[in-house]
Amino acid sequence: MREKNRKSYSPRKKNKVERERAIESHSKNKKNESSEGGKTSKQGERRNSGSGGRKKFNPRSKSSNARSGSRSGGRSGGRSGSRSGVRFKKSELDPSMMINTSIKPKENKKDIQTRTFEELNLNPKLQSRINKKGFVKTTEIQDKTFEIVSEGKSIIGIANTGTGKTGAFLIPIIDRILSNKNKHKTIVLVPTRELAQQVEQEFKSLSSGLKIFSSCFIGGTSINKDIDKLRRLNHVIIGTPGRINDMINRRALKLHDFSKVVLDEFDTMLDMGFLQEVQKIIDQMHQRNQTILFSATENPKQQNIIDNLVKQYEKVRVSEGKANTDNIYQEVIKPKDDIEKNQMLVDLLRKKEFKKVLIFSETKRQVSKLCNILKKFELRVDEIHGDKSQQYRSKAIQKFKTGSIQIMVATDVASRGIDIDNITHVINYRVPSSRESYIHRIGRTGRAGKEGNAITFI
Repeated sequence: MREKNRKSYSPRKKNKVERERAIESHSKNKKNESSEGGKTSKQGERRNSGSGGRKKFNPRSKSSNARSGSRSGGRSGGRSGSRSGVRFKKSELDPSMMINTSIKPKENKKDIQTRTFEELNLNPKLQSRINKKGFVKTTEIQDKTFEIVSEGKSIIGIANTGTGKTGAFLIPIIDRILSNKNKHKTIVLVPTRELAQQVEQEFKSLSSGLKIFSSCFIGGTSINKDIDKLRRLNHVIIGTPGRINDMINRRALKLHDFSKVVLDEFDTMLDMGFLQEVQKIIDQMHQRNQTILFSATENPKQQNIIDNLVKQYEKVRVSEGKANTDNIYQEVIKPKDDIEKNQMLVDLLRKKEFKKVLIFSETKRQVSKLCNILKKFELRVDEIHGDKSQQYRSKAIQKFKTGSIQIMVATDVASRGIDIDNITHVINYRVPSSRESYIHRIGRTGRAGKEGNAITFI
């Protein structure tokens, strides 16, 4: 689809199609010209006519933004950004200043040596479960944190998403619980519902048949069913700060005998405003003797917060903990308006290379509108955002995982809340509000050493 060394749609290309779609181009387009800029191959040129029955993009259609010029470039979202009429500030982030010139050759990457799980001397029953899952070698973060967590020490781990952080705390925790089922009760706090469900699924997969038990508590589910869960034995509690606090306030959940707390994706929890809820939960843990905190980024602003939460700890930052995008092709595209943007997007999504695509926009209303547009072009697409029920979101994510749908349109909840393998492309339909958000978004692709693709419309 693209040459490896091209990072953007260069205005200096000789090809007419490229010039018309170049970032700084102001030339006018003909109706039947290619809507995908920067592509020189016959395969890359978009056919707007004779497309074998495909719907053409109609600027007058209700699905297209007839007033796109008022929202393109000048402001991000406009009145469509919120049902309350709140105007969103234009993002000051310039993705073109952040992207790679090329993907670095694999041979130049550092070869990280880690141990096998067999070398960790785990409980034989746990080792058997790990073998059945097909895990052989630890990831870097798992290798470097195992002894620290196993010895009951507090730890701050900095590692990028997709590096095995969930296993880094679940495996030693399960191993310790198996050594003494009356001790080491643990609460795991995560920022989003989707992430909580994923952690619980991984815990159940690792602990199946070992007679250790967990419960998951998230918003959008039955309170009465959650209360029933607490009437049985739970060695591990997993949940979002809001729902966990709700269960505490109802006096259904008591944490006096929980001694371990895991704060996963802590940077995201801070970004989402969960600090007070987290502090309230920790205050209920009178026997707390270990805090395990994982973050994808290391922000100086959160250091004081961490120091107040954890007095003594070891810090581990692995090479994967950098905002590493070396294996992600990154491009920026500047369409003249939203009509052209939507046409270009549809043309891209019809290409065979775009097998599993995650599209981000800033607001719930923008996400729903874009999803409806793409459905009119008979694309396999769904959406997730805060206005969707938990049942709907879970089903949509499952469809995306299994390939029943090709495209997921989402707000930032997906950039930090879901872990889906083999996403081929991430598309920023709207420019994210910050560098951190940009990194989190594009980090959904190019995982586990694979190459990925990120496109940002500006």
